[in-house]
Amino acid sequence: MHIHGANRQIKSATRLLLFVFILIVGLGVAKTVWGEDRSPAAAGPWYQRYLVGMEVGPTGAQFGNSDPTDNRFAAKFDGREIVEQCKRANCDYVVLWARDGDYAYYNSKLCRKAPGLGTRDPLREAVDKAHQLGMPLIAYCVVQQNGHFLHEHPEFEMRDAQQHGISRFCLNSGYLTAMKKIVDEQLAYGIDGFHIDMLDQGFGPPYGCWCDTCRKQFEAEYHEPMPTGPTWDAKWDRMLEFRYRSSESFEKELVAHIRAARPHVSVDFNYHGNPPFSWEVGQRPVQHAGNADFVTGETGVWGFSALGVGLNAEFYRAATPGRPFQVAMQRGVRMYHDQTTRPLADIRWELFTLLAHGALVTVVDKTTFEGRLDPVTYERLGEAFAEVRRERAHFGHQPVQEVGIWYDARSRDWLGRENAGEWNQSFLGVHKALVYEHIPWGIVLDENATLDALNRFRVICLPNVGIVSQAHAKLLEEYVRGGGNLVLTGLSGCYDSLGKLQPRSSLESLLGAKFKRRLDSNDNWVRFAEPFGGTRPNWPFLIEGPAGVFEPTTAQSRGELCQPARTKRQQDGKEGTPWPMSADVAVGPAVLINQLGQGRVLTFAGSPDWATAGEHPLVEARKLLRDAIRELAPHPRVRISAPTNVEAVVTDDPRQRKVRVHLLGYNAPPQTMPAKNRPYVLPALIEDPPHYRATVTLTDAVTTAAALHSSTMVRASGHEVTAEIEELAEVLIISY
Repeated sequence: MHIHGANRQIKSATRLLLFVFILIVGLGVAKTVWGEDRSPAAAGPWYQRYLVGMEVGPTGAQFGNSDPTDNRFAAKFDGREIVEQCKRANCDYVVLWARDGDYAYYNSKLCRKAPGLGTRDPLREAVDKAHQLGMPLIAYCVVQQNGHFLHEHPEFEMRDAQQHGISRFCLNSGYLTAMKKIVDEQLAYGIDGFHIDMLDQGFGPPYGCWCDTCRKQFEAEYHEPMPTGPTWDAKWDRMLEFRYRSSESFEKELVAHIRAARPHVSVDFNYHGNPPFSWEVGQRPVQHAGNADFVTGETGVWGFSALGVGLNAEFYRAATPGRPFQVAMQRGVRMYHDQTTRPLADIRWELFTLLAHGALVTVVDKTTFEGRLDPVTYERLGEAFAEVRRERAHFGHQPVQEVGIWYDARSRDWLGRENAGEWNQSFLGVHKALVYEHIPWGIVLDENATLDALNRFRVICLPNVGIVSQAHAKLLEEYVRGGGNLVLTGLSGCYDSLGKLQPRSSLESLLGAKFKRRLDSNDNWVRFAEPFGGTRPNWPFLIEGPAGVFEPTTAQSRGELCQPARTKRQQDGKEGTPWPMSADVAVGPAVLINQLGQGRVLTFAGSPDWATAGEHPLVEARKLLRDAIRELAPHPRVRISAPTNVEAVVTDDPRQRKVRVHLLGYNAPPQTMPAKNRPYVLPALIEDPPHYRATVTLTDAVTTAAALHSSTMVRASGHEVTAEIEELAEVLIISY
């Protein structure tokens, strides 16, 4: 009896050990199949757990109208090979082109299949291999196109006011139903998510769609005919709203359809609500950023400038606060649609800049015409992504941002109108000044601005935000009275909701001054009796950009705004003013400073922000902005001294009492003049790391300080950390 009991105990123990062994093996298999972070212990969807991936697609057909008999195209586009190479390159996920402007890259019953594929199905190949390797597989799917599908379905085409087709899909047509069927085909493959591109309504004229469906919907809603073009009046205001809602409705209905079919499949839309895009694409910064799981936007020196890399990331953060955001960059030396490969240093600079700003980063790779992969690309990206994996603990922390840059969609639309680039110049100039002066910054968007959002910043800057609603004026006043500080430039608050100059500024109580008139010149000058912005006393210098004449009431004035001289021929209207003239007489104060409650408002009558981003970017203009911020907030939590070609991004980990200062050295050599479009020169590719000294001063006492790279020499004493750096992307980890 005792022996039988012992045997039963042995058998029970054996079964228990066998169960534990199976469980361990099962978990091991789960990690093999799902990937390291896809085990049951991992929480959250893929886009909350991963940092870097690749988007891979063929090139040569995406512009539409390719020859369907050209069997060379995409003949070597192999989904299995793409996933394997991405895995070797340390990618966390893969975005594979499933449908572009002309073709499907899977066995579609709705869209033409790329002619070189034959019977092969790259999407099937990729999904199977990705799931075997534990990688999420995201399907890239285009909405807008001018390719075969549009030509086969003219009933979905946008129409101009004269009813001519304009080679784009109308978002109010039956095309939404067609898109639902297309995504259903791709969902059936077991994909993990969608990246849906080209939700725009066009990037130029004609601005709108006058098809029967759009005209009937507009007339039913507004009880009047659609305007036939930009009239810039109340009727056009309704037209803009109609266009914005059309884009929003399309996005939301498509997401709802995907959710109903596969609730756990992620959806993100490629986004065009940020500068330099404007109203013509049919997207507002906030309204069209948050309609999916996360927002995805693009960056790149070729299209957004070297400074635009971090700016785009922070814009997407502001548009979708508290949510992940993805930024796409390219591997080519010029732009997305080439098969060149950048130097590793150039790739690392852009990649780590985006990661420092908290983004999820996808690198776009265009294969050869036949669909082959470039081995050098995957070698270089593999090295960069391996570095990301080693350093991932240093990304994604709470940003430390001292100045909030206000971006106003209404002003973009109604003052920028059909030249939004010029209006954006002040916004871009403030950002440039803050980056050069190493003052931590963030973005405030008018659509989701709240008092809590403003109170995150010690200073809010309105860069030529001409239209400020009564509600926003009240919000800003509450912020200032509670202890916030405001910097206003140029003609902020001087226009009504339809972009017409007002006799009084909507910010008059904040200004502490009356708006008298706008100068009809951009080549305006300022002069200070005492140094301001590091300038020499009584020295007039050019502050190019919009300017107004203000009469102080409660504000204290400083310096003089001078109008430009004009020749007799210019006064007689016989000669233009293409180049700045010298300073003439003073017409009003250059700066106004007004105490309001516990806070202050500093107003520039001119536009040092516009000048900083313009064609006459005097250093003094930038220093004016720096000194204005330091006058309002003289004791920042973190003060950074470094060369102007080094961007600083500051994050905080309050739980561990650690500040991280990401230092990103842009180090491009000088360039030759191009054969065309002089003097517009693309910056060179980065090849060499910079070598510089940086100093970080904290209000908290520093306990320890270290750098990620052993080549960096770090010293800490009291509240100060100094570092000698020879790295493109360094992180100083400072304990306080």
